[in-house]
Amino acid sequence: MSKTFRPWNPEQTLLLPPSPVDWLPENHLVFFLLDLIVELDLGEIHVYYDQKDPRGEKAYDPQMMVVLLLYSYCVGLPS
Repeated sequence: MSKTFRPWNPEQTLLLPPSPVDWLPENHLVFFLLDLIVELDLGEIHVYYDQKDPRGEKAYDPQMMVVLLLYSYCVGLPS
């Protein structure tokens, strides 16, 4: 049984506003990062999680974590 991740959908709707995308201007850095993340090979990260015991808390999606890390580096928050 492979390890599964907590659900992550960057276009998930909320009560107000209807989508987090509505908060951001169309040329915001996060849109570039969301396009970039699908091009990156995160296979090594997934291999690590596939080897772990599937029990316990679900991990955050590696794509979300890499986008968060890259975004924080880009805006000057390295830690």
